[in-house]
Amino acid sequence: MPYEQVTVRTHDGACPTHVLTPGGTGPWPAAIMYMDAGGIRPAMVEMAQRLADIGHVVLLPDLFYRYGPYEPFVPAEVFKGDFRAILGPLMATTGNDKAAQDTGALIAYLDTRSDVVGRHVGAVGFCMGGGMALAAAAAFPDRFAAVASFHGGNLATDAPTSPHRGAPHIKAEVYVAAAENDRSYPPEMAAKLEEALTGAGVTFRTETYRAEHGWMMPDFPVYDREAAERGWSELRAMYQRTLR
Repeated sequence: MPYEQVTVRTHDGACPTHVLTPGGTGPWPAAIMYMDAGGIRPAMVEMAQRLADIGHVVLLPDLFYRYGPYEPFVPAEVFKGDFRAILGPLMATTGNDKAAQDTGALIAYLDTRSDVVGRHVGAVGFCMGGGMALAAAAAFPDRFAAVASFHGGNLATDAPTSPHRGAPHIKAEVYVAAAENDRSYPPEMAAKLEEALTGAGVTFRTETYRAEHGWMMPDFPVYDREAAERGWSELRAMYQRTLR
């Protein structure tokens, strides 16, 4: 299906962004996909296209743009060694607050497209992108109608930019899919996030999948096809309920 690469001007520079659409002329509701720490690579683009094929204009921004150009990573190779040494410098250039700031520019870009219908946008994030998606929904509550986090980590910490702190601002429906035995999202952290969402009156649902952190990513060694298909089904159902 068709896709294009555009440059979205943000407060901090130029963010390369894939734009993916279904076949046909539209218009369609929009969604923003927040990448994992593996960065932009063929598997992420394929996932964004899968979401587009459901019936959405999908933006896949390269949130490592502040770092500068980099070669696409092969996760199976990266995770053989000290992946933190490899990915850490790139991850240090972004975060929940910066991703939320970037989201303002991404929404402004969506507003210029004639193939986008409606003001409500969906967000979905994987791994580090899960927290970014929640932060975006809190930063732009009148624009996001649905937000999903798949095996997101550090969703309720002591950091001032922790996603759970934005719960009082979220108007979107929220779905949080956690991994089993995930050190980046232990049960006590999950309880803290759920408490924040409940206290804020957010419509949400959380689940723990019997799969490892990263199960949604088709190029990860821990990819779990059955669990991933279930995740896609949940995402599709939520978007169909909320994005019209």
